[in-house]
Amino acid sequence: MAAVKDSTSSDSPRKPRSKTTLVILGVVAAVLFAGLCALGTWQVHRLAWKQELISQVQQRAHAPTAPAPGKPDWRGLTAGNAEYRHVTATGTYQYDRQTLVQAATELGSGYWVMTPLQLANGGGTVLVNRGFVLPQWRKNQAASPPPPAAEARVTGLLRMGEPGSGFLRNNDPAANLWYSRDLPGIATARGLTDVAPYFIDADAASSPSRDPAQAPVGGLTVLTFPNNHLVYAITWYALALMIIVGVVIFVREEKRGRGKG
Repeated sequence: MAAVKDSTSSDSPRKPRSKTTLVILGVVAAVLFAGLCALGTWQVHRLAWKQELISQVQQRAHAPTAPAPGKPDWRGLTAGNAEYRHVTATGTYQYDRQTLVQAATELGSGYWVMTPLQLANGGGTVLVNRGFVLPQWRKNQAASPPPPAAEARVTGLLRMGEPGSGFLRNNDPAANLWYSRDLPGIATARGLTDVAPYFIDADAASSPSRDPAQAPVGGLTVLTFPNNHLVYAITWYALALMIIVGVVIFVREEKRGRGKG
């Protein structure tokens, strides 16, 4: 018996798409292509910005130590022009007003110890991150009265204040729970006035302890920044190229279909 030819066989000529359909598909392809190219170009600009940031941070962090900015300079300080400067300050630590901010470091989970440093000659107050401690240190401190105010000289990196919340958690001053180094919030909670808009991350020389269960460990500032913008740019441009390849294949197939028709 002769085989009956399947009317749905792939050899059957396909009806050409309407002009309206072709226009819609063309617009969608153009929008996708433009969007992917824009994303790739944005990542190129981000790459240049990140490289400049890394260069500035390295230069500032390894430059000679300079006095911490005084009150006349506070208003002009920004993360862009001041952060990660290598600075020094002298004053009196107010241990009874320090704040513990939750942190996770290579030494474990614990706290940053933020202690007010009252500068000499009415220079205001600078909060100093004296370093990282483990919960055991906090328990030991809670069991004994705070040490008296003491003269100190600190060196470290200038850091601008952080927002009033950590990752998915807001600071709760009433409960003394701190997840970010929010300088205005800490100042208000501790009754501090005339507080600098920056804090100092103490270096290892200023907080030489290596045992976070016994004393704050300084010098833990992270100076490495993720820089994946080149990979992202290549990805977006590659996807844009795939749109072009897809359009070429589509047009070729459409012409072939119309030729058979």
